[in-house]
Parts: sequence; C-alpha cells; structure tokens
Amino acid sequence: MANDLTGRWAALAFLEKILDDHVPLDQAFDNTCRQFGDKLSVQDRGFVRHLGTTCLRHLGQLDAMINHCTQKKLTGKQKTVRNILRLGITQLLYMEVAAHGAVNSAVKMTDKQKNTSDRHCKGMVNAILRRIDREREKFSGGFSPTLNIPKWLKENWQTRYGKEEFAKIAIAVLGEPPLDFTLKPECEGATWAEMLDGVLLPGGSVRVEKAGLVQNLAGYEEGSWWIQDVAASLPVNLLGAGCGDPVLELCAAPGGKTAQLAASGCRVTAVDRSARRLRRLQENMDRLNLVCDVVTSDAADFRPDKEYGFILLDAPCSATGTLRRHPDVSRARGSKDIMALAEIQTHLLDAAVGMMPVGGILIYCVCSLQSEEGPEQIKALLDRNGTVKRKGIDLAELSGFENSRLDGGDVQTLPHHISGGMDGFFISRLVKISEEGP
Repeated sequence: MANDLTGRWAALAFLEKILDDHVPLDQAFDNTCRQFGDKLSVQDRGFVRHLGTTCLRHLGQLDAMINHCTQKKLTGKQKTVRNILRLGITQLLYMEVAAHGAVNSAVKMTDKQKNTSDRHCKGMVNAILRRIDREREKFSGGFSPTLNIPKWLKENWQTRYGKEEFAKIAIAVLGEPPLDFTLKPECEGATWAEMLDGVLLPGGSVRVEKAGLVQNLAGYEEGSWWIQDVAASLPVNLLGAGCGDPVLELCAAPGGKTAQLAASGCRVTAVDRSARRLRRLQENMDRLNLVCDVVTSDAADFRPDKEYGFILLDAPCSATGTLRRHPDVSRARGSKDIMALAEIQTHLLDAAVGMMPVGGILIYCVCSLQSEEGPEQIKALLDRNGTVKRKGIDLAELSGFENSRLDGGDVQTLPHHISGGMDGFFISRLVKISEEGP
C-alpha cells in the first residue's frame, strides 16, 4: 500500500464526499468502496478508512500546519490541493507511513489534477511535506488538539465543562476507538476477555484494541456478544428492568440496547420510524437468537395498547459524544441543528411521559455533549410537567463510572472518563408520580 496510489485516490474521494458533499462518514465510505470496486482489496479498504478518519480527527491541526508553511494561503478553489496535503501530513505524523511513500504519492496526485493551477502546486506540496518530515517534533507537538474542535462546539463545551475539561475532551476524541463488546448475561467476562484478547471493563463489557474482521471472532456465529460502546450500555443497566418485565424502547434501531434488554429476559417492544434500520435490528436479534416485538412508527405518534412499567427513549441527537468514531459530526452539524434536534427531543419526551403509568420508570438518553440536549432538556420537562420527577442515579449504580454522575443525579459520560476513551452520553432517569400535575 505504501507505494500504491489507488488507496490514496480512494482516501481523497472519501474525504471529499464527507467535506464537500456532506455525506455521512459510513455512507461516504460505502460509496467510495463501490466507486473503486475490486481495485481495493480488504487491506486497502482498511487503509482508506483509517487514513480518512484520522485526517478528519486532526483536521484543525492539519490546516494550521498548512497555513503555517505557506506565505500565500490556499484559496477555496484549491481545496483538492489542501486535501492532498491533509492526507500527506496525516500519513507522516499520525500513521507512521514512510516519508517517500507519503510525499511522492502526494506530489504525483497533485501533478495529475485537471486544473493547471493545481498542477503547478506540486512543488509547494513537495516542499511543505518534506519540511514537516524534517521537523516532525515541532509539528507533532506544536499545534494544540483543541484546534480540531470547530468554534461552535468549542464555545459550547468551554461554557459547560470549563477550559480544562474541554482540553481533555479534545485530546480524547483524537484516538482510534477500540471495539467494546457487550456479552450475554450467561457469558463470563474474564473468560471472554481472554478469548477475544481484550480487557474487562467496569460494567462487564470487553474491550478489544485491534479486533480485525468481527465475523471471524470467537462467539460471532453463536451470538454470544454484540458490539456496543461501553457508554451506550449504561442506560439499560440504569433502567432497572428485570426478567419478564415489559419494556418499551423508543427510537430503538440499530438495536444494541434492545439486545441488552432481551438478553436479560425483558419482553421488549422496539419502536423506530425507519423500516430499514429496523431490518438491521431484526438481523442483529436473529444472529443473537433473541426475541422482541418490532413496530415501525414515529415514537411521538405511537400509542401502546398496554402498559409498560419501563420505557427507554434513546432520542435522535447531534451525536457530538461520538466524535472518536464519527469525526465528521463536528463538521456536519452546527448550532442551528442543535436547536432543531432539541425541539424533536422535547416532543418525544412529552410523548414518552404520556405513555407512562404511575410508578413507571423512563430513561432518557442521548449520545451528546450538548447541554441543550441533556440537562436543559430535562429541566424544561420537569418545569412544564408535574407528573414526573427525577429518580436520581446513585454512585453505587455507577461502579467504575462515578466521575460521570452530575450533582442532580443525572449522568454525563465524557470521552476521557475511562482509559482508552468512551462515548459521551447523557442519561436521566424519571418516575411517574401522578396522572395529573399539581
């Protein structure tokens, strides 16, 4: 791969689909693989995804380095040259690719551009990359990870978490995320950690740094586990539903929490508006030999025909807590998107509360770091609706994640809260206290 231009052309196409065409990361990768077809081996595809996502994680630093090395800044019309430089620097500083492979391929790609002015930039591309290669120590340590966080997120996070915590978040989201495996209850954690060559995490998940092809791992065919970030496993654990309890899961797809509930013996009704995503959920459940009822419906319009003592609402959100795995999110979203999503969450929360019987428990969760989607959403609910109150989450329920508990009894995990990182999740637990508020 080091001397092969095809993979780098594919990485460039992958990056352009995300940054220029605003295609979501997973879809952009699938489209790129289809575009290049059998020109890309399995190894090549791994290289393309790793190069593209690493570049996205370091985008702010990369642009600062490029600007530092150019007296005359690259224009918007030279975005292809900038992307080639971004990918070249990524290989040099963050992927340990040999300098001759990273530099020579970038120069060749620049020389093959249709635009004459772009082709004339090959000397500049060569000079910048060779300088960065010579001065690796300066460039590796001289540009803060906080540069990678867009202004709209930086201001929001500094206001909510403070500058010190913000800096820790910025560092934590740079890492290539490991895979976390949620085990069925009958699977012994330490045994499976050894079988998967991983480590046992608080809460019983197993973390694997380099898993390879998931389908080839022990337990895949038998349905012994499923992939789920450790933070995403917390809402079900905090819901408190047990074997035989009816549970209504709203916005359920793709089904990691559904599997958790069903594996513990709950009678789950999984509701989601996307038939396509529900098909994926059903495929996962079939592999795991688990059973649930699946309903295609907008959760805000769904009307259950029976009472559910437990409801889990994993609401649509900005997904800013998942930047390790989806580094495109910070570029694809903006403050206006947060406002629109918060309005949807408000409607879903009101609908969920309306479905609760007195004494019923509701978990509201979002994979977000935004206050508008978390604490502010719950405060607004409690201010307008006197039929529910917060059922605070105790430290004893968060063994290994105690630093994620907020003063009021809600939970906010942050990417740096455990070694190796985790998703950012907000979780609140509510109880219905009356049919009508005071």
